[in-house]
Amino acid sequence: MSYSGTIEYLYGLQKHGMKFGLDNIKRLMSALGNPERSFRSVHVAGTNGKGSTSAIIESVLRTSGMRTGIFSSPHLVSFTERIKIDGEEIGEKDVIELAAEVRSVADRLEAFHPTFFEVVTAMAFLQFRKMNTEWAVIEVGMGGRLDATNVIIPEASVITTVSLDHCEFLGHTEEEIANEKAGIIKDHVPVITAEQTPEVMDVIARKAAGKQSPLFRYNSEFSAHIVSEDPEKIIFDYSGGGKYTRLNPGLQGEHQMANAAVAVKTVEVIMDQYPATVFDIRTGVGNARLPGRIEMIRDDPPVLIDGAHNPSAVNALSVYLKRILSSKYGRIILVAGIMKDKDIDGILRPLLPLASEIIFTSPAYGRAAPPELLAARAGSLGYFSRQARKMSEALNLAENLFMPGDLIVVTGSFYTTGEAKEALGHRGIFARLRE
Repeated sequence: MSYSGTIEYLYGLQKHGMKFGLDNIKRLMSALGNPERSFRSVHVAGTNGKGSTSAIIESVLRTSGMRTGIFSSPHLVSFTERIKIDGEEIGEKDVIELAAEVRSVADRLEAFHPTFFEVVTAMAFLQFRKMNTEWAVIEVGMGGRLDATNVIIPEASVITTVSLDHCEFLGHTEEEIANEKAGIIKDHVPVITAEQTPEVMDVIARKAAGKQSPLFRYNSEFSAHIVSEDPEKIIFDYSGGGKYTRLNPGLQGEHQMANAAVAVKTVEVIMDQYPATVFDIRTGVGNARLPGRIEMIRDDPPVLIDGAHNPSAVNALSVYLKRILSSKYGRIILVAGIMKDKDIDGILRPLLPLASEIIFTSPAYGRAAPPELLAARAGSLGYFSRQARKMSEALNLAENLFMPGDLIVVTGSFYTTGEAKEALGHRGIFARLRE
């Protein structure tokens, strides 16, 4: 299959939309010789923090000498971001070959119409088998119970913070959403969870008890506390199976302490026979990186992106911005693009008071809210804003408004931040396939 043929095939699969259920992926896995059984895995679900937690787990495992894979979604700029081996993105040639192999098998199955995410999941598992991956960290696409990734039997199930998001698919209460996330819990497989509301924790605890799965809870069976901090980094001590002092996450933001603690506990649980060393933990936590999460993508003028797309994630970003605004930057120029099916007011309320200039734009995606809608919502909250139809125009406008000491912040959606990286020169591979 050629490059153009590959992108046509993968892009065409999106017409099937999202189909929740495991029948398709099980058929596909069986036809491919069950590649998901060729590696040990950690399964990570949650509303916020699953990407960061996954990245830290993988980094520690790799530092410990394991051959690792990680599967995540969505990507910001390049499709290759979704599948990594030993921290390195797969190549364009790998994408073409994997897609061709999955397609050749899928086309032979009777009355079989896989979705985009099912095919991409199969591609990841195939690559992990081909590369003799020892440990793979598998991030849930959406929900958990009926997500295509839920065909694996992991060594640990991880549930990061659960809050309201994707309500049209997962439920309209935190308990309903928690039930979908907790659907990744398997019989006798340990569960590690971030701090949750009592209602969410009750759902997870009941599911774990029903599966006879040991449960490890943040601020209960393990914990962390900050020992020093400056505007752009934190240093914390961890206490769980072991005690690790002065850990310094490579990911920015105070909220990363909890994500790192969940990751460290996960490593303790899965590596109990051959424990990671203090060096492995400290270095792995410190070296973890994740595109699009409080990431500075240009220095002059400074442009920071963050994929926050729900109120909980935006609150975490706002805490970080408040700290650096008072100590390092004079003004924030906010560039925001938000999906119209999100809690727009809940996303805007924490951000707008921090911004001296507000620019709304719309990424080239069907679910994106038009800039005039966002401007109207901001106006109803008492804030003046400007509008730009395209990301490139929004960044040009931000640069025209820029004064020395300012910080340009792009947020509201992974689609928005991905387009910002492309507009600033980051090369995309299969960039249109962000969903």
